[in-house]
This record gives sequence, structure tokens and C-alpha cells, in this order.
Amino acid sequence: MLLYPRLYLESVKQITIQMLEQNNIKGLILDVDNTLIDFDKNMQEGIKEWAYNMKENGIKLCIVSNSNHKEKVENTAKKIEVPYIFFAKKPCIKGLNKAKKIMNLTNEAIAVVGDQIFTDVIGANRAKMFPILVKPINEKDIWITKFKRPIENKIIQRYLKKNKGEKNVHQ
Repeated sequence: MLLYPRLYLESVKQITIQMLEQNNIKGLILDVDNTLIDFDKNMQEGIKEWAYNMKENGIKLCIVSNSNHKEKVENTAKKIEVPYIFFAKKPCIKGLNKAKKIMNLTNEAIAVVGDQIFTDVIGANRAKMFPILVKPINEKDIWITKFKRPIENKIIQRYLKKNKGEKNVHQ
């Protein structure tokens, strides 16, 4: 289903090499806001080490953000030493396809990681990539996201009920 992720996790840091290998994933497209950094632009603790470990194990990383604040996205990308695309307009797949070209991978070998259903998950599913939904770092959001969160939470509850007890749901 277009609205459902393949994995639902507490944090980006729960993504393991083993998890990626089991799903034949060779690259990760990462969202920025409330996925890697909080509303105040603070990077989630342990992200640099996690990203380093991914790259050391051959996983390609690229940031794709809807933010139109180039400096914020660029600074986040520099901290974890990865390429980036800003103002991507997800769920439009143009930015995801640019990242695919940068990583030189097939759609099936890429997972899209983010905290929003209506941007990250739908975009990944439309692009035939592997959607991984993570819980937002904190509750601070821009106004449009605040409006969408209650709807997304209902979708997540249905997803959790449908997938109760399955290994792909980590709460």
C-alpha cells in the first residue's frame, strides 16, 4: 500500500547492516528534518558514528530533503560526509531519482528513510524504493507537518495493528 512503510523504527540508528542485507539494500536516502536533526538543527546523538559504520560496510548514503534552506541541508550533509539534494518536493520522485544517479544503484537497492508518511513513504513507494519510516526526533514541526501528523498517526496505528508481532515493526 502506498501509505505503508516496509519497516517502522524508533530511529535511523536502529537500521543495521544485517537488516539492509536481508532486504538487498545497498543505499540509503536520508531525510533531514526530524530524522537526522531536530527542529533546532541539532544532530541526533550517534548519527555520525552510525553513518560512518554504514559507509564502512559499503552502504551508500545520500540526503534528500524537502527543506529549501540549502545551508541547513548542506551543513547536515557535511557532518556525515554525504552528498545532498535540497528542496526535493517529496513525494515527487525527481529528487529521489537524482540521488539514485548519484549512488549509481537501482531503485530496488535503495531504501528511503524519513519521519513522514506523506512525503518520505509515499515518495519511496512511488519510486519503487524501500520505505523505512522512523519516529520523529521530537514533536516540534513546521505548521504544515503539525497539520498532517494526526492523520499520519492514524495510518501508523492501522499499520501497527495489521503488522502486529511481525519483525519489521520495532516500537
